[in-house]
Order: sequence, then C-alpha cells, then structure tokens
Amino acid sequence: MKNITIIGGGLVGSLLAVLLARRGHKVDVYERRDDPRKAKPWEGRSINLVVSHRGWAALRLAGLEETVRKITVPVYARMTHDPEGRTNQLAYSIDHKANWSVSRGELNNRLLDEAERVPGVTLHFGHRCEDVDLDKATCTFSRKGAEPATSTGEVVLGCDGAFSAVRLKMQFGRFNYSQEYIEHDYKEISFPAGPDGTSLMDPNCLHIWPRRYYMLMGLANGNGSFTGTLFMPHKAVPEAPDAGFDVIRTEEQADRFLRTHFPDAYALIPNMTEQYMRHPQANLVVVRCSPWVHGATAALLGDAAHAIVPFYGEGMNAGFEDCHVLCKQLDKHGDNNWGAVLETYNAERVANGHAIADLSMRNFIEMRDLVADPRFLLRKKIEGHLQAKHPDRWMPLYSQVKFTDIPYVDALREGRRHDRIMEQVLAMPGIAEKWESEEVERKALELLDKA
Repeated sequence: MKNITIIGGGLVGSLLAVLLARRGHKVDVYERRDDPRKAKPWEGRSINLVVSHRGWAALRLAGLEETVRKITVPVYARMTHDPEGRTNQLAYSIDHKANWSVSRGELNNRLLDEAERVPGVTLHFGHRCEDVDLDKATCTFSRKGAEPATSTGEVVLGCDGAFSAVRLKMQFGRFNYSQEYIEHDYKEISFPAGPDGTSLMDPNCLHIWPRRYYMLMGLANGNGSFTGTLFMPHKAVPEAPDAGFDVIRTEEQADRFLRTHFPDAYALIPNMTEQYMRHPQANLVVVRCSPWVHGATAALLGDAAHAIVPFYGEGMNAGFEDCHVLCKQLDKHGDNNWGAVLETYNAERVANGHAIADLSMRNFIEMRDLVADPRFLLRKKIEGHLQAKHPDRWMPLYSQVKFTDIPYVDALREGRRHDRIMEQVLAMPGIAEKWESEEVERKALELLDKA
C-alpha cells in the first residue's frame, strides 16, 4: 500500500481520501483553507450543486450514498419564468428521474467528517501548497504564523481546483494547457424560505429566468431557501447595453434592473438589491489540459484537470467520476502498480474531460436562450415521444449525460448526431401539428439509420 498526498480538501479531495483509505492506503489531505466546518457559512459566492448518476455511483462506492442523500432535494424539472412572471415546466426525463440539489458547503463538510472517521486519513488545514517535486512526490506548504512544512509520500494527487499548484508544476514539462474565461460572471442571490420554513417556489424544480444575454437560476436547499445565481456579462454587449456587471454599479441601477427583468423573483426576495450590492462578483473559467498524470507519482482530478462552467451541473459529478475511474484502475492493475493505474486513468479520462467542457458550454446556450423558445420546446416533445416509443434507439443527450455512465465523449458525439436529425425533422411542413404522428416518427428513425 502507498503513502498518498492529496492536495485540496474540497469535494473531490475529501471523497478521494475516503475511497483510498478504505483500500488500505495512508492518506494525508492538505487544504489551504482553515477547517470550513469551524467557519461561519460563507455567503455570497456559491452555486448550488446537483448530484447526478455519476456522482451517486462514486458516493455509493465510498459507502456514502445514504449519508449524502439526507442533505439533498430531488429536482425533476426545469421551470422557466418569463418577464411577465408566467412559468413553464419541462421535465428532465420521461420516466421521472431526478437530479439532487445540495449545498456545496454542507456537502463538503459532510465529506470531511466522513474522511476524518476513516482510519488512515489525516487532514491538514491552513497549508498552502507552494511547491511540488513531481518525481519524488514531495510537497512544500506555507503556513500562517508557522514554519513551512514538507510532505513525503509516494503519490501526489492534485484535487486543488482550477488554479491547481500541482498542475502548475506539470506545466513546466511536456504539457498542453489552455485557460478561457467566458464572457459571463456571476453573483449569488439567495431566496428566503417562507415564514413557516417552507419553500416559496416549487423545490423540486430548477428555476430559470432566461433573458438571452443574462439569466437568473435557483436551486432548493433543505431548509426551504433557494440558492440563486445571477449570470451576466462581465462587460455589457451592444445587444443588451443595460445588462452587464460593468454598467450596473449603483444601488439605484441594480434595483431598477432586478425589478424590471425579474419581477416575480424580486417580489420574493426583500433584500434582492442589497444582496446584489454586497455579494462579490466571481468569474467562470474553462481549463483544458493533458496529460493529467506524471509517471507513476502524480495525477490531477476534478477541477484541477477539467475546470468547466456550471451549466450542466456536472463539474462535481465529473470529478467524482474521476475518483471512481481511478479506483477501477486500481482494481484492475493493483494498488501497488501506480504506473499502469495512472496511465490507463489518463487514457480514459482526458477526452471525457474535454467533452464535458463542450457539453457545459452547449447547455449554457440552451438554458440562457432556448428553454423559452417554442421550437426548442417542440424538439423536446418530439424527442420524448421517440424515447417513449423506442427507448433502445433514442435517448436524449441530457439523459445520457445526467442519468447514465455513458462516456461524455460518446454522449457529445450522439448529441451532435441528434442535432442533425432534428434539424431535418423540425423542417417538415406542419411539424407543430403532427409531431406525434407516425410520419414524423418514421422520418426520425430513417434519419437515425443514415446519420
């Protein structure tokens, strides 16, 4: 068995510690923050998460499914809110499958509690990784008010996020890397619970206020509140000159903008404008890199390997799947053959990391622009009809990503094939009236055979 150093005690790092310690490894987790379980809840820059199929599979492997299930809320559909406050609900699947909303902070604390209980895991807080010797698997940490510390192990696993110190050291070698900030930033806008502690909106829906160049979304918490997130351009674009974090700067500007464009949300949140002014503005970055490993001594997992935008709700799930795949490779090659383990882990995961980045940007456009588009809604109805009639032949892209373990790269490829097919189906004369007809069904299946 190995002495393993995990850099990063967030969601992926804490879950990975549980998985590896239960295999008999000695695991030291180093986290730059102070222990988040002892801190006040950090309000203002959070995006609620959803646990989907891939995440549950990894949690189940760690024996943590029931522990986490207790702090989640099932979410079965998207509910869009138009500028007049009218709503429309669109189910995620035809068979009532759910994503599970969870607070990032609460989940991280629960995973740290579990990691601390597992023999072989030691948590080190307040340790900022300053240097990594990838060949020797040693790390140097700075500590506030104390001498630097050095870890010695046999494997270093970087779970330290989008600005990973482990990945930075890899970049000095033969390494491909790109970093892209999207044009949108975000702020948290929290929805309160009702006076009796119940939700003021349907807690089993993801609520979206799509406005093409910007949007608000909200996911339920177990206490009746919602964690909302306002996404808006870093700099206003000519097509929407009043919607940008650079032009909405004063309390008066913020109040007018929020009241005008999100009237039903504004009515539910007494301090919506005050939250906008108080909460920090955060940016969104996409990181692509390869390889994710360095010989038999170091590897990247989670955002350190594939930071993505949050619009598919798969960032955490993809990171948890990294952990799951790493454990499968340990099952296959043995817990002492890390050269083969990391080589096959890298071969399986890099392309999927790139694919979920593409899928997440694709879903951003869908959520921001398309969920209120009648043509898009018609496509969803046709796809649901095809899936109900031919479940062995047609599974919508969303279901492939969220409710199966089909590799992301394969799901993306199939999704693009579905795009080509549905373009032709939607071009059929009178499609809005005959979308459930045998003619449309036959056309789609013929195209599926040819595409």
